[in-house]
Amino acid sequence: MPEQIRATAASAQTNLHAVLHLVATGRLRCSQTTRRPAATAVAAIADVLEGGDFYPDEPIAAFAWPLILQAGGLAELAGARLQLTDRGRAALAKPAAATVRRLWRSWVTTTVLDEFNRIDEIKGQRAANVLTSAKNRRKAVATALAACPHDEWITIDDLFSTMRRRRETSPTVARSERGLWKLYLVDPQYGSLGYSGFADWPILEGRYTLAVLFEYAATLGLIDIEYTDPAGARTDYHDNWGADDLDYLSRYDGLLAIRLNPLGAHALGLADDYRPVDNVAAPERTLKVLSTLDIVAVGDPTAADRLILDAHAERTSDRVWTIRADTLLTAIETGRQLGPFVTFLADRTTHDLPETLTVLVDDVTTRATRIRDLGLVRLIECADAPLATLIARDPKLRRLCTLVGDRHLAVAAEHEPQFRRMLRPLGHTVAATTG
Repeated sequence: MPEQIRATAASAQTNLHAVLHLVATGRLRCSQTTRRPAATAVAAIADVLEGGDFYPDEPIAAFAWPLILQAGGLAELAGARLQLTDRGRAALAKPAAATVRRLWRSWVTTTVLDEFNRIDEIKGQRAANVLTSAKNRRKAVATALAACPHDEWITIDDLFSTMRRRRETSPTVARSERGLWKLYLVDPQYGSLGYSGFADWPILEGRYTLAVLFEYAATLGLIDIEYTDPAGARTDYHDNWGADDLDYLSRYDGLLAIRLNPLGAHALGLADDYRPVDNVAAPERTLKVLSTLDIVAVGDPTAADRLILDAHAERTSDRVWTIRADTLLTAIETGRQLGPFVTFLADRTTHDLPETLTVLVDDVTTRATRIRDLGLVRLIECADAPLATLIARDPKLRRLCTLVGDRHLAVAAEHEPQFRRMLRPLGHTVAATTG
């Protein structure tokens, strides 16, 4: 594999929304124990990533996205399937750069995953009292990244040299010398990293740094990267016992250099705002929207584009989707807004959108605002109408409840404890329900 350079900021923002749409389909499964994505989920995500994953056969970004979304509170597990949270649904309609900034800050403090666990060839990590806090290590890498020159390339070896000179940027991996003896390659006795020279900084701290930068900072679009095939890219582990049979120590060994880009500077708090680059390629005009509200694929929509079409319209054939009021209402029910969908269509058609679409979207949008979900309530039944009226008009209780009919009070779930406390001075309480 020849050396490659990938600018990540624009694609990361596109990928964020694509993966959120994919989560909304309910197709992504994760382990309920580790929260890691299943192989089927990784494959589905790889299909929607703009430009694909960094390597065709080695999941990096496709593995990272579900964990990033969980750490940032945009997705959560419902059983074994990922679903969007309210914050995740809201993120679909917000500028991606601001969301990326919040996701990186959430990742720095996450406990969802210790990136060092992704360095499969170093065994013994699960033993007690072996590894230091991942949050402290991650903070050190984030500090080192923030100190990188803006919009300038720095080689990984130069970055390593800089990080080793400062305690606050050196992500110490092993908790103690005893812990080092529990880490090993291939064989716990002969391959132990406790032997002199077997756990040099690039082996532990360096590999951890590569994992954070390649799998998370690059996936979120904070750094542009130069990389190659990991096999043979680094030789610093070759003197370790058992290394003869290893093509590489980690899947991240091919990372050669990084460049902190403007999105990264914004996410790290080094720049107050972020302005997208002007040379981002416009989406291909692959769609035609007919006055009948059929959407016809006249080109080849990307997998991510097909997800958005499926979310707002009914697929009636491999290349045709039909928009109806009920399909748009379903999209709204899942937290999507119709304005971004109209913009999506306008950017991908070679003609003006038909008036029938504008009329339908306006009508559905208006109807969708006439009924609102005000959240869960507790329905309280009173013995008679005068008691219900007394409570509903009480100066302290009236802001906590709403009279429904003659004898019932609706109390918002978040107000229930206070409602019960305020009810006691009136000489009443809400008795526990008995079977």
